[in-house]
Amino acid sequence: MPFPSAEQIIELSRPVVEAHGYPLEGVRINRAGKKSLVAVLVDADSDTLEAISNELSGVLDAAEEAGECSFGPGYTLEVSTPGVDTPLSAPRHWRRNRHRMVRVRGAEGTEGGSEGSDGAAEEREGRIGALSEDESEVILVRRRDKRLWVERLRLDQELTAVVQIEFAQPPSEQTALTELSFEDATRWQEENK
Repeated sequence: MPFPSAEQIIELSRPVVEAHGYPLEGVRINRAGKKSLVAVLVDADSDTLEAISNELSGVLDAAEEAGECSFGPGYTLEVSTPGVDTPLSAPRHWRRNRHRMVRVRGAEGTEGGSEGSDGAAEEREGRIGALSEDESEVILVRRRDKRLWVERLRLDQELTAVVQIEFAQPPSEQTALTELSFEDATRWQEENK
């Protein structure tokens, strides 16, 4: 019996992960004999990751004992978050990273967008605010010409957004804007043009 495929690992992992109330973000497999790695990615806190890891280990062992798959002479199971450098790709990622700084490439804003001289969307940084009710847009709080600016960023377009690591406390005037609801942040921008 061969080493299980990513699809088999997903099929075995998904019920365990979803029973804890989280979606399965992905699976990585690195086959290397006794040093093979099965990585299951879940966007959850460390206590939940530990619980999922313990349960999933039992599920995978049971599947191997039942002859459904074979991990060979040994493998390492790693249950972790996707990592800070993983692009934000779903509304839940934006919601979880609210108030954090993000670098966005390849996107145009709905209001107050940033375009280059050739009309192409530019890279920009901003602090993540609220999602719209239908989760199609997110507030991006940016600094423009030494003043704050609220931009509505459409999530239905081709874009790459990665959270930026910060070591300093974020400016209170920026976090105050990220605390606002989507509607209040949009209203604030209209009043402060």
